[in-house]
Amino acid sequence: MLFFWFLVLIGAVLAAHWGADHLAEPLKKLRKQWGLSEAAGAAFVALATASPEFGTNAVSAVRGLSDIGLGNLLGSNIISVPAIITTAYIASQWGSGSKRTNSEHSSNRADSTYDYQRKKRVMRVKREALTVQALPYLAVIALAALLTIPKPWRGLQPIDGYIMLAAYFAYLAQAILRKRQRGKEVKWSKKQITLAVMGIALLCLGAYFTVMATENIVSALGISKLIGGLFITSTMSIAPEVFSTWSLAKSGQITAAVTGVIADNTATMTLAFFPLALVTLPVENFLLYSVNLGFVALLGVVYAAAIKFGSEKRSFELWEVLALNGVYVAYLAVMLFGILNVT
Repeated sequence: MLFFWFLVLIGAVLAAHWGADHLAEPLKKLRKQWGLSEAAGAAFVALATASPEFGTNAVSAVRGLSDIGLGNLLGSNIISVPAIITTAYIASQWGSGSKRTNSEHSSNRADSTYDYQRKKRVMRVKREALTVQALPYLAVIALAALLTIPKPWRGLQPIDGYIMLAAYFAYLAQAILRKRQRGKEVKWSKKQITLAVMGIALLCLGAYFTVMATENIVSALGISKLIGGLFITSTMSIAPEVFSTWSLAKSGQITAAVTGVIADNTATMTLAFFPLALVTLPVENFLLYSVNLGFVALLGVVYAAAIKFGSEKRSFELWEVLALNGVYVAYLAVMLFGILNVT
């Protein structure tokens, strides 16, 4: 029976991300039509890419399983950063970024930039990866900590949800308004619109079965719903993003690949926070919650520091990618031997 629910979970996550992908395409067209930069476009497209997490948390809140949603929210923001950056780095070194179709540089500059990256073993990104994405993300994490950790108002409450919702729209506005470019004419097809509508339906269906499958898996394994969300739902939810990142980075769209994870995490931290806060979610295990939120923040800081202070500024070197993975290994060690007391 356990194997069956794992299959249901995999199918539900894939269905939700299929829906998100087909919702993302119209948003990408709007990005071009409105002349948004790559980092700003990532923030806009994150409305679709983070929708599986939002859907999962909405269903978990409605079904009285908010701990699954909270675990998914924190867990996906922890594992996604090292997983996505590592995938992008490997693809940027082994990929075909020197093709003339590279969207980040003119054709001549694309070749020289790609050759430089291969020679130096670095992954170059644009300045906006820090200013438009990383720094606002850290501000969102700090706001979440301020709203949920202090003892007088510890936990998630409706007012917290509305504040985080406002924070997301502020983040989205600053991303859209900065580095605006001239818009391009795009064509819309009935097929694309139909697929987007189908995508929304699959998102809802996938979210429902993701929560149901996780509930049955944690019950069969005898673990808490929060742990199930942290390690099972969150890990499954980022799998399709890994494949998407590989394709983007391999084609030379490095900034889009690298900033997409931060845009998605920002949307998850705010939009997916909202339904959990509406139903009022107390933090029953404060140590577990604070440690996970702390590692969410730490990974965001390491990500931003790599772009800002590395020997190769506005880039990720191999040791910086390994450092992100090292933080995740430390997180697993703290969780297993410090929080869960696995012997």
